[in-house]
Amino acid sequence: MTDEQLMRAALEEARAAAALGEVPVGAVVARDGVIVARAHNLRESCKNATYHAELLAIDAACRALGGWRLWQCELFVTLEPCPMCSGAIINSRLRRVVYGARDPKAGCCGGLTDLFALPFNHHPTIEQGLLQEEAQALLQDFFAGLRARRLKAKRRPPEGETHE
Repeated sequence: MTDEQLMRAALEEARAAAALGEVPVGAVVARDGVIVARAHNLRESCKNATYHAELLAIDAACRALGGWRLWQCELFVTLEPCPMCSGAIINSRLRRVVYGARDPKAGCCGGLTDLFALPFNHHPTIEQGLLQEEAQALLQDFFAGLRARRLKAKRRPPEGETHE
């Protein structure tokens, strides 16, 4: 598969997350252009702060390949990884990370900070902006819908109360 096809698979995962009411982030781990693991955010569904798409995909790849070193693998993710996910990328030895949308609030590949510029024992190649517009639109649509639902809920009168 090409980089674009792999990112499109990550976008499919992001859409699956959105359908569950999760922040739409999807990730795939590939080796030699073949997907070995795919995942999407499940923090809200599973009530677990660590259930980010990247961590779930890395975990699934480790299980699928029978080891924790993913030095032959690449991660494709729709949103720039956060500090927690960046740490997992370093620890799993992923050789390359390709992401779509930048995250200026929590991104650690240059958005907010660049953890990969620090003298850690592993430095993956980072590529940004692949299908960025599509990834960004998914996030923007999700958060616009969330804000609209919250506003609608605020305007609704309490149970049993009517406005005339």
